[in-house]
Amino acid sequence: MAQETSEKTGGTGLGHRSVSMERVSKGVFDVTNVRGGTLRIGGGDTADFTPVELLLTAIAGCSAVDVDFITAKRAEPVTFTVTSEGDKIRDEQGTNRMEGLTVRFSVTFPEGPDGDRAREMLPKAIQMSEERLCTVSRTVAHGTPIDAGLADSQADS
Repeated sequence: MAQETSEKTGGTGLGHRSVSMERVSKGVFDVTNVRGGTLRIGGGDTADFTPVELLLTAIAGCSAVDVDFITAKRAEPVTFTVTSEGDKIRDEQGTNRMEGLTVRFSVTFPEGPDGDRAREMLPKAIQMSEERLCTVSRTVAHGTPIDAGLADSQADS
């Protein structure tokens, strides 16, 4: 069945995704999604998130959303904190990359039967996100190639 066009703008459905970036100053860019959301990224000289921090955010955020959608059907969490971390290295070929990526959840639910059901589901929800649901971590783990080049309008210049 064909995907709805509305699913091409984000959310959890299938379809095309895109962001655009515009340079603000040296090493600083404003990022805009197709829904009009914006954020600023930088090279680490300011409080703005760096691209590596955004990668960690995307990994943690994707799993957090999955786990929240699954467990909140049973009970609203009292606390819900996710930490994502890893080490930036330069390998033997001189290539920068991240290794040792981890995502850790610290979630509490209210006492009672609903909280018990949410607590019982939490480990399974984390596993489902890691193994199947989280598009970001599945893409990183799969090692999907990236096609980088000039935009069509610049290629002919």
